[in-house]
Amino acid sequence: MRIYGTTAAGEAVEEYALTNAQGLEVRLITYGGILTEINAPDRQGRFANVALGFDCLDKYEGDHPYFGAVTGRYANRIAQAAFSLDGKAYSLAANDGPNTLHGGNIGFDRRIWSAREVKIAGQDGVELSYVSGDGEEGFPGRLDVTVTYSLTDANELRMDYAAVTDAPTVVNLTNHSYFNLMGEGEGAIDGHILTLNADDYIPTDSAQIPTGEIATVSGTPFDFRRPKVIASGQRSAHPQIVMARGYDHTFALKRDGLADGELGWAARLYEPISGRRMEVWTSEPSIQFYAGNNLDATLAGASGRLYRQSDGLALETQHFPDSPNQPQFPSTVLRPGRRFQSTTVYRFSTD
Repeated sequence: MRIYGTTAAGEAVEEYALTNAQGLEVRLITYGGILTEINAPDRQGRFANVALGFDCLDKYEGDHPYFGAVTGRYANRIAQAAFSLDGKAYSLAANDGPNTLHGGNIGFDRRIWSAREVKIAGQDGVELSYVSGDGEEGFPGRLDVTVTYSLTDANELRMDYAAVTDAPTVVNLTNHSYFNLMGEGEGAIDGHILTLNADDYIPTDSAQIPTGEIATVSGTPFDFRRPKVIASGQRSAHPQIVMARGYDHTFALKRDGLADGELGWAARLYEPISGRRMEVWTSEPSIQFYAGNNLDATLAGASGRLYRQSDGLALETQHFPDSPNQPQFPSTVLRPGRRFQSTTVYRFSTD
């Protein structure tokens, strides 16, 4: 552990580094639980950081699209910044037009987390904890949250999420890392090849709020059941692609035969020039594929290069957007006496 920096409010932010026997290195900070670096080898054994982000704290404190951060209390969107639970209406902070995005104005991505080093099945890890007070950003109930990052010698970055509450509330947690398997700042991800374990996706309206439909991917640019180059659909004339300016959609994962909490294969990302491959395994029911549509050359990353549209992509494991207002979606309600638990694994390899 070392001190990464001090916030504008005078709070110290710690940095932790996880390494394994293969030389893979993951760096994270207690501000927002942000993964700042994931240094992975290519087919020649050359290491590069494959996660978008910055080289100093003040840039993370500025405006940015959630690079590497834990997002919550509710990842993704809640329509009209409001929902009802047990007959009571709750108003949330609106930070995406009239809607709530990734927890509101000051979500988990802007909080200082407490940290301690832990061992998970003999592997080094870091447990981050945060207490979200009753009424924070409008959400009911005190929520005690932990996020544990650990790194195995099989080049698996594991993220274990847990939370308990003292009053009924809604919870949806994820990590919002952006990946470029060529390396941070090395250009567009258009040539990456993506496979998703999903027969269906969630259409949205112009504000990216789910319409309520769960639609088949068959015959659409959303069909990633077989490996597909991202560029082949990113500029499609499909109305959903046009409206979102590219891919920014939730895919309902196939989980037939899996128990609640059991890990299932969700996605495979491959970059043919470097030979790097990343698989995603999760206990969550869906994954959000976001192709970096809104990166607009206003932010320079750790490499000093400007991030342009599609210079990185996110694969966010989570529950469906707007589930508190969509009773047909899997529930995100957490009640006292119950424990929210979720696990996602990013597995890195080469061809």
